[in-house]
This record gives sequence, structure tokens and C-alpha cells, in this order.
Amino acid sequence: MTTPCYHCGDPVLTGDTFQVVIFDKPRLMCCPGCQAVATTIVDSGLSSYYQYRTENADKAELVPEELKSLTLYDNQDIQQEFVRDVADQKEVPLSLDGVSCAACAWLIEKQLQRTKGVTHIQVNTTTNRALVRWDDSETSLSTILTRIHHLGYKAAPFEADKQEQQYHRNMKQYLYRLGIAGLATMQVMMLAVAMYFEVFGDMDETFRNYFRWISLIFATPVLLYSALPFYTNAWRNLKARTLGMDVPVSIALLFAYFSSLYATVTGKGEVFFESVAMFTFFLLLGRFLEMRARRTAAAASANLLKLVPKMARHLTGETVPANSLKVDDHVRVLPGEPFPADGRILSGKTSVDESMLTGESLPQTKQSGDTVYAGTMNVEGNVDITVINNHKESLVAHIVRLQDEAQMAKPKVAVLADQIARYFVAAILIISASTWLYWHFSRPDDAFWIMLSVLVATCPCALSLATPTALTCSTSTFGQLGIMLRRGHVLETLTKVNRLVVDKTGTLTEGTVQISTIEINSDTLTEQQVINIAASLEAFANHPIANAFQARATEKVNVGAADNHIGQGVSGTIDGQYWRIGKASFALSDGAESYQSYPVILSCDNKPVAAFSLIDPIRPSSARLLAAFKDAGIQTTMLTGDQSRNVKQVADELGIDSVVSGVSPQGKLSYLQSLDSRTITLMIGDGVNDAPVLAGAHLSVAMGGGTDIAKSSADMVLLGDDLEKLLTARRLAQQTRRIIRENLAWALGYNVTILPLAVMGFVAPYVAVVGMSASSIIVVSNSLRLLNKK
Repeated sequence: MTTPCYHCGDPVLTGDTFQVVIFDKPRLMCCPGCQAVATTIVDSGLSSYYQYRTENADKAELVPEELKSLTLYDNQDIQQEFVRDVADQKEVPLSLDGVSCAACAWLIEKQLQRTKGVTHIQVNTTTNRALVRWDDSETSLSTILTRIHHLGYKAAPFEADKQEQQYHRNMKQYLYRLGIAGLATMQVMMLAVAMYFEVFGDMDETFRNYFRWISLIFATPVLLYSALPFYTNAWRNLKARTLGMDVPVSIALLFAYFSSLYATVTGKGEVFFESVAMFTFFLLLGRFLEMRARRTAAAASANLLKLVPKMARHLTGETVPANSLKVDDHVRVLPGEPFPADGRILSGKTSVDESMLTGESLPQTKQSGDTVYAGTMNVEGNVDITVINNHKESLVAHIVRLQDEAQMAKPKVAVLADQIARYFVAAILIISASTWLYWHFSRPDDAFWIMLSVLVATCPCALSLATPTALTCSTSTFGQLGIMLRRGHVLETLTKVNRLVVDKTGTLTEGTVQISTIEINSDTLTEQQVINIAASLEAFANHPIANAFQARATEKVNVGAADNHIGQGVSGTIDGQYWRIGKASFALSDGAESYQSYPVILSCDNKPVAAFSLIDPIRPSSARLLAAFKDAGIQTTMLTGDQSRNVKQVADELGIDSVVSGVSPQGKLSYLQSLDSRTITLMIGDGVNDAPVLAGAHLSVAMGGGTDIAKSSADMVLLGDDLEKLLTARRLAQQTRRIIRENLAWALGYNVTILPLAVMGFVAPYVAVVGMSASSIIVVSNSLRLLNKK
């Protein structure tokens, strides 16, 4: 039987002559044309085309020219791989190639904001990524990518492996450029030393010119090849009528080279070939070290995606790409294998290592009905799971997406630093021109090299790196600690909090509520029947109290017209009777005084049937959290809908300053709004009834085991349930603020100090370039301290 071509479907009559590896398997092609097109598709990061296509490609349809025009990214099937739908718009994370500083990010953002249909664009220079949101009815993804390409940058949908390959390609190119610049610097400096210090005595003019021509030969490849990235960035900036870091550097290099070339050809004046080679070498060395350091800072979130396996095993034994799994697919996972997708266990029992998500080192026991997450490790048993999220909506993808959004959100200090840097470049150019003009009339022989020193020494690279590198490092560390940031202001606000507001059930307490006593007020119902009715009603609520009844129920009662009254209770009809369970004020119209002390009342046709007393163990971490915040001078408040005696008991045990109990979701929000305007609140909650107050607080944290609506309303999500991690988060936020201030102080201090010295002619050109490169490296290295979880 003839094998069909994997690309076009025609019979393969050439054996295995033409092959392309797609999805980790060699695929047969019928001709070199199909092989070339398939190779281009794979190399362009579009392998998902083969995964989602509905029919084989026609040979005449897919050609490299069309791929280069980026139109294939508009294919709806391919977009399933990396594009999200967000509020009637589309959103995609992009990998960027060629971004080197804040000016590059500003340029891309400014130009794309002018593109019709683009509603949101954020660029992160540390991770070399962008987040773009657009209206698909007004523009297309290929138009956006083409616009970026026209600016001189390369862009493609983000894939961790592809970005890793791009990083290694860039590093290899930098090493080539750095090697040439280093070799040329050594040769030119030897000749320069001979000319400066007259090593050979009274050097004949012929030898002097000979050394100059040799220096020219060595400096030329440095200028034309090694320094090319600086010219490219400078030209992009000038085309967009803005000023970036590489504008003064490029001007300095070109001025030094061409003035030296003129002096060599005419035999008059000084040459600066050693400065050209040394400038380029040290600048490239600084950029090379910066790239490595920034990659370390950005790697944490991308590495999470790498933990998700490439392949998955269907129950039939067929192996398929993990990113092709769809909701309700059934997959088998063996011991020692990572889960390929978020899923629910169908059969089997095992323990799962979730440390990559929650930071908890001990494996968690999982059995039928429990949820497992992509990338976590199956430790012990064979389990079959049903997929509940495709790879794009998996928890790990969600975490990476939120981390990226948090890293891209610029606090006020970062925006201010970027603006200062842009204006500072303009000031440098004006000061440099003024410096040359002054020294030209007083010491014309020194005017040129003093101007070069001013141009290079004061380039504000460190200033533009001061904030984004620190934010990226701290956000990555938050992720490793099991804390997911959803808003960009978290790091700023967390250091300013002066009041802690905490929900009780499921937050301060474990949420594993247990029934302690039951008071029956019925002659016809037994205790078990009452529990069964209560459990059937509570099945319509998403609250920890509901679980206490479910655990003791023995059979389910049919409930009609059920309605969940958030913050009050649940109502429904059973055998034609109207039942309610919840607070006394809800379950009983007159709110019978004798039942006010009970947290849960069950009533039938407005008559009390049973009253329940509950207990809920306090989390061990709650006491340490509250004690630490009180020691820091932060007031504490318990804000809960519960009005039972247990509220005061928990508050007294934990030493909480004030208690507001028995309030509705709107009442919780009203309490926050009633606080003094100088009060900065941190709210911690977990339930549906906490959603409004989480959204209304200055800063909010949702528990990982809480409801989806609570997590979507919060600024931070605690993936585990260890409240003590919030102490680490606060210390990390304080350290981040301190390091940003240190970085800005160093960057501004260096520029303010070096500028007058350079203008006065006290800074030689080689000292200027070493100082500028060292300043940037110091800032990045200081930020890397935030990657230390300890």
C-alpha cells in the first residue's frame, strides 16, 4: 500500500528520500517541494497547522513567500494554539527579537497603538515579550506582526522552546561580534600604545602612518559588523522620531571612525581607532552579560511551560501531541510521568508532586474525582484522567499569562524612569555638542575625545533597566512561592498596607466545617432525615459550610426551584413545602430570638425545624500571619457573614483588633468604603460572598481553594492555603521596592557624577565605556538578588 504524503496527501513514490520531522516523528513527503514547504512551516513555529487542518494542503497553496508574509497566522485553526478570546477581542503573547532597551519597547507600543483595531499593547524588555489585544473585525494578526517587522523587529506568537532557540541564536551572534571586536581591540591597542608612548623612540612618520593604516584595517570590521546592532537600534529610533540609548553610542562610534579615517588618509590630526574597537568590545560585553542576566530573570515562568510534556497517551495506547488534547479526552498517566493536561481522575489512586505550582514539597494524595494539573508529577500509581481544560486554558498557562501581565504592567516609577531616560538622551546630545564647541575654542586638540567621552559615559542604559529587571525577578519569585499576581500594582500597594481585613470561614479557618450539635424542633423527622434535607439544600451552595452536611448525608432528597441567596442561605421546595436553610434572619421571617445564637437554621414553611452549631478548626498559619502584621503596626479586622459564637472565639484566639460579623456581601463592601481615606486595605477571602469586597479593596488575596469568582476578583491568588506565604510576599515586595530605589539611585548617581567629570575632560574615552557598561551590569546583578527565595 502506498504511503500518502504528510503534506499534500499524494502518494509517496520516492520511498523515504524526502522527510520532515513533525511532532517528533519523521513524516514522508512526496517531493522536494512539499519537503521545502513543510520545513518552512516547522521552522516558522507553525507545526500546529498540521494538527488543526481539516484537509490536506494543495501544493500550489502553501509557498514560502506566503509564509514570509505572515498571513498563515490568520488561519483560525492555527490561532487555536496561541490566541485567546477576551471580551469579544483576541489576545496573543508575542516573542520579540531585537528589543534591547526601554526605547525599543516604547517605540513598538507607540506605533502599534496607532494601528486601527489594536486596543492594548504592552512590551516587556526583560523577557523580550509583548502582549497584544485587538479587534479581529478591524485588523488581523498578520497586519500587527507585519507592522512590527516594518519597525525593524521580528515577532511571532510566544512558544517557550522557540524563544529558547532564538535566545541561543542571539547569543551566538553576540559571541561572534564580541570575538571580532576583542581580537581587533588587542591588535589596535598594541599599535596605539606604540604610538602614544613612542615605544620605538622617535618614530618615523612613515611608520606612524603605517600603524594607522593597520589600525584602520582592524577597526573596519568592528565598525561594520560588531557594532551593527547599535546602528540598527539607533536607526529604528530615528525613523520613529524618538531617541534611544544607542543613538549617542552610534554617533560616537561613527564620528570616531570617520574622523580617524580622514586623519589617516590626509596624515593630519589624531586617530581614535583604539576607541572604536574598545567602545564596541565593552558595549557588546555589557549587552552580552545583560542578556544572560535578563534571561535568568525571565526563565522561571517560561520554564513552567517546559514542565508540561510534549506527548500524551490515550486510553487506547495511541500517543498524541499533548497540545492537541481537547476537553473530555481520556488519558492514562503512568508513575513518574507529568500530567499532560488539567484533568479529573477517573480511576486509580496516586500521590502528586505539585511543588512546581504551590511550592509545597510533600506530594498530595489524589483519587477518583480529584483534580490534577498539567506539569505536576504523578508519583506512585497508574491513573486515568478526563481532560477538563485544553492546554491554552490550563492552570500553568494561566499562571504564566498572569505573570507576564504582572511583569508588563509598569508602575509609576518605571514610567517616570523611561521618560527621564528619553529626555536624558536629548540632553546628552545637546551637552555633547556644547562641550565640543567649548573645547574647540580653548583646547581644539582635545575637543573631540572629550565630546566622545560625554556621549558614551552618560548613556542612561542603567536607568532604563533599573525598574523592569527588578519587577521581572520579583514576579518570577512570587510564582515559585506559589503566589500568582493578577495585577501590576501589587508590589507597590503591598508595601503601603496599614490594615489587614480577613474573612473567617475558609480563610482564617480551614473551611472543613463540622457539625458539633443539632437541636431538632420536629416530632416527625429524625436527625438523619434533617441532615439529608439540609445537605440536599446546601448542595446548591458553594460554601465550606455545605461540605459539613454533605459528609454526614446518607441519601439525596429532590429539591425543586432551588435558589442560592448569596450571604444568606438557600431556599427550595420539597414535596410541595417551602424550605430554607441559612441564617436565622433568612430562614425565619421573624428571626426568632431563641435561634439567633445558631449559625445555621433549617425551616419549613417559615417554621424552625432544626438548629445547627458548627466548629471550624483555625489554620496553623493564621496566628503567625496576624501576629506578624500586628508587630508591623498593621491593624487587623475580621469581616465575616458569620454571626455565630464561633466568630468571637476565633477573634479572641487570634488577637484580632476588631470584628465585623453577620454582614452581607454589600455590607462588607460598605465597611471598606467607610474606612478613612488614609487606610490602605489588604483583603483576604475565598467565597462567592467575598467577590465584591475583594474587588473593592486596595489589594486583595484569594485562597487557592476558594471559588473561581473570588479568584477572578482578587489581585493575588494563593495557590496553596498557607497564609504564612503572605508574610514572605510582603518582605519580597519591600525588598523589591528597596532594590528599585537602589538601582535608580545608582543609575542617576552615576550619570550625575560622571557627566561633569566627562565635560571637564577628566574621563578618558576607554574609562567612559567601561563605566557605562559596568553601571548597567551592576543594576541587573542587583536585581537578580530577588530570585533568591530565601
